[in-house]
Amino acid sequence: MNLLPVQRAGELSLEGPQTQWLIEDLWGEQAVGILGGEPKCCKSFLALDIAVSVASKTKCLRHFPVRRQGTVLLFPAEDSLAIVRQRLEGICAAARISLGSLPIEVITAPALRLDKESDRQLLSNTVQSLRPILLILDPLIRLHRLDENDASQVAGLLSFLRHLQREFQLAVLLVHHARKGSNSSRPGQALRGSSELHGWGDSNLYMRRRGQQLTLSTEHRAAASRDHIPLELAEDRERSALSLSLVDPEQIGQSPPAPASQKSPAERICNALAQSDHPVTLQELRKLCAMRTASLCSALAELCEEGIVIKQSRGYRLQEGASAPDPVSLSLPIQTPGNGNGKHES
Repeated sequence: MNLLPVQRAGELSLEGPQTQWLIEDLWGEQAVGILGGEPKCCKSFLALDIAVSVASKTKCLRHFPVRRQGTVLLFPAEDSLAIVRQRLEGICAAARISLGSLPIEVITAPALRLDKESDRQLLSNTVQSLRPILLILDPLIRLHRLDENDASQVAGLLSFLRHLQREFQLAVLLVHHARKGSNSSRPGQALRGSSELHGWGDSNLYMRRRGQQLTLSTEHRAAASRDHIPLELAEDRERSALSLSLVDPEQIGQSPPAPASQKSPAERICNALAQSDHPVTLQELRKLCAMRTASLCSALAELCEEGIVIKQSRGYRLQEGASAPDPVSLSLPIQTPGNGNGKHES
């Protein structure tokens, strides 16, 4: 009779990836996970900074120590190879090291489809040959033609990457987009597609932009998380190089300053519609604006009456050339969170 291997709990090893760091406080040893954020939040810059730090064993973002040095395998699916080279040079300049000798191997194939068995085998063979300790795939949307909202389809792709991690004892970092206008959501819940993506990660990183301020949050399966790490994209004019850096290490863990004033429901709705290139349903608007249905419907009714928003069969859209009205021009009710008596406060 065949049996599965078992071991008494008290005899299990205390050493393992879940208790060790590849990059202290940022990424676990042999961890899989997501580097997420809205477009233009410098996700790729951070992924490349991680690649340089692991390949050189220099501090990531000039702050977070690297515990193990090794080869990094990178597939930049969106940026040209020339741009990738320029960005890596800029990061190396900030770290005061040379790119030439670093073991960063870049996959130069024009496409890689991880929903195709042939491409999965190519990636597995490449990993087996190079033996990297970190695989970076940027971004997820360019790696497949699956329905990212279908948990069963997404789970298959993530299972392959988890198998790759276990077979070759490497870390896997997957760059992925968050929904536009998702700053009001918890970072992990703001990721596009199935919740399988959030649950898959051992270490997850989230980039957010609040006005001109970039912030980084961390999330780990077996370690404490950190929020609101302030970053900036700094330029070295002498070298014409760009790199991410911490604004002030002492601010790590502190909440960002509150906005000067809360946006009105009308402003929140108009901003959400302005960022969409297609009509937005009521359910989608409710999530994007983080508003209760009653407040949202009331605000939409007045915006439609004013001709600022147009209701169509597929949802709502902003009238061409329209913008959010002056807050005092509409008396739109704001429903206070936790007010269960049905009354509104303006």
